[in-house]
Amino acid sequence: MLNKNLSTILRTTKRHLAKLEYLGVNTVKEFLLYFPRTYSDSSEYTQIIDVRTDEVNVIKGKISSLFNINTKYGKKITKGVFTDDSGSIQVIWFNQGHLTKFLPRNKEIILSGKAKFAFGKISLQSPSYEIIKPYEEQIHTGRITPVYHETEGISSKWMREKIKPLVDEWTDLFQEYMPQEILDEHKLIDYKTAIKNVHFPESDEMLDRARERLAFDELFLLQLKVLQKKWHWQNISSEQAKSIELKNDDIKTCIDSLSFELTGAQTRVLKEILDDLQKNFPMTRLIQGDVGSGKTIVAALAALNAVKNGYQVCIMAPTEILAKQHYQTFIKTLQKYNLNIQFIAGSTTKKQKENIVRQMKTGTADLIIGTHALIQEKIGFKNLGLAIIDEQHRFGVKQRDILKSHGAPHLLCMTATPIPRTLAITIYGDQDLSIIDEMPKGRQEIYTKVVPEKKRIDAYRWIEDQVAKGRQAFIVCPLIDESDVLEVKSVLKEYAFLSEHIFPSLKLGLLHGKLKQEDKDEIMEDFKNNNLNILVSTSVIEVGIDIPNATIMLIEGAERFGLSQLHQFRGRVGRGEHKSYCFLFTGALSEEGTTRMKAMEKHASGFKLAEIDLNLRGPGEIYGIKQSGIPDLKMASLTDSKTIEKARKSAEKIIAKDPKLKNLPMIAEKIAEMYEIYVKD
Repeated sequence: MLNKNLSTILRTTKRHLAKLEYLGVNTVKEFLLYFPRTYSDSSEYTQIIDVRTDEVNVIKGKISSLFNINTKYGKKITKGVFTDDSGSIQVIWFNQGHLTKFLPRNKEIILSGKAKFAFGKISLQSPSYEIIKPYEEQIHTGRITPVYHETEGISSKWMREKIKPLVDEWTDLFQEYMPQEILDEHKLIDYKTAIKNVHFPESDEMLDRARERLAFDELFLLQLKVLQKKWHWQNISSEQAKSIELKNDDIKTCIDSLSFELTGAQTRVLKEILDDLQKNFPMTRLIQGDVGSGKTIVAALAALNAVKNGYQVCIMAPTEILAKQHYQTFIKTLQKYNLNIQFIAGSTTKKQKENIVRQMKTGTADLIIGTHALIQEKIGFKNLGLAIIDEQHRFGVKQRDILKSHGAPHLLCMTATPIPRTLAITIYGDQDLSIIDEMPKGRQEIYTKVVPEKKRIDAYRWIEDQVAKGRQAFIVCPLIDESDVLEVKSVLKEYAFLSEHIFPSLKLGLLHGKLKQEDKDEIMEDFKNNNLNILVSTSVIEVGIDIPNATIMLIEGAERFGLSQLHQFRGRVGRGEHKSYCFLFTGALSEEGTTRMKAMEKHASGFKLAEIDLNLRGPGEIYGIKQSGIPDLKMASLTDSKTIEKARKSAEKIIAKDPKLKNLPMIAEKIAEMYEIYVKD
């Protein structure tokens, strides 16, 4: 019944039905699950004598007179007098002449709107109205009123009028699908009551309880989905699983040969990975670590352990710069083991690629490091035991799954974008989580300052002085080409200006994404060898750059970047023995922009900045939600850590008892429904 098409139920036009279809609403069920985006509370009436000009007033009374006036400009003004027991007030509507016939005189009406003071008197201008009908519930005024997402031709008022009869007549057909023990444990109201009250709340308390129930449902279903995926991967793939034993002597020898000591956090995370590799089902683990916390060396040690067991390892990075950085690190760290380490990317020639793929397929290549090229057609492995993905949020679910399809290897993902734990278990809930929350010894805190425009020349002169002392600097710009619309500095224009007018005696390099790979490599090599003093770049240097002698990061248009990205830029300096600096130049700052800049000055921790960024901008922009396979949420928030934790624990209990949800078919159906809508979108 709930799947009946609205065209057979609603009394409306084909045009309105087409508008609803545009909003994704075709059936009774879809309409009832089209929840309000917000609410306006007009449940408290104001007497006319107490009407204020700085807030919305809801008044109940009668229209004693109403008439139209034509202005000399051809517009029509409808004026009237509205009266209650405390007095009278003038009401005005513009270009709504029909109201003189539509609104009754001397019958109770509710008006809602802001009052204005003009021509010596207060008037209520363009108020919304609702005629009080005996024995009928008010739906537009005098209550907590739902406000819906609208489209042209579909107003919230229209939505309320059409959805109210459906709420009254059809919500009882919704069946409860949540196990009673979960409802009892979290004191949640039943499903149909939640749906009724989310549309037309009986009270503030019932609205809160309705939203709590529906938000819990969304997060619970998400957690079930990711935990089911994890269970499926571990159990269905167990036949192909590669139990990789611990090569303790090799690991210890490699660690002892390092020029630095592993931190306690690195040691702990390495143990978690090596323990996982020995299990009889494939690992799926995510390493989170701040910029410079040493994730790559942990990955290199895990890779060594797999290769020493006779397995191949691949490492995939989102950019060629980062992939090349990993290639150099792995070569340096594992050079004495005589491993065959190959590099494959977009710039690899066809002949080179054919040779590398042949080595991959025959098993003579031990480690293969590259970009998306690793998951292209005709790529194959003889015996892939461990797949490592860096900056995993840059890749989609399907791209990760392609790697997993090569014989069910253990999967290790890494990210330098710290993610609050409760968000991580939702977005990446099918993976176990390891956190490197300790910085290596000697890693310096970077002095960060927002520089006012009047101090720009002083900053340039100071940079020049630092370069004279042997240091190097990055200057980051938001765009490649000039944009009049955005009014932000382009890297091309800025490079030309700095080279000619600001630093004519210094050697400047230019780096951006449109350059050929060989040109990028040459510029980076020159900068690394200190043949360039300053590198002017776009955000292409966000990850994968390790230049210990670079101590200055100057960011133009800093307000255009999120906190996590600014923190990534800042992480390109502070990698050597010298004191490092990050200077933020901004345009006009909004309130949010000011908050972000102050946070950059105050906090060195990427995890702290991630929490602030999450609250300011939401998760979608920062963590690649669109690529993570997470459907849009109607009621829940991915920043609601308390509800996420509750939903996770309840989902874990369900999966532990019934991973295939055989005994809970209605829940399985709800999950399928949620993800089907996501796929359609």
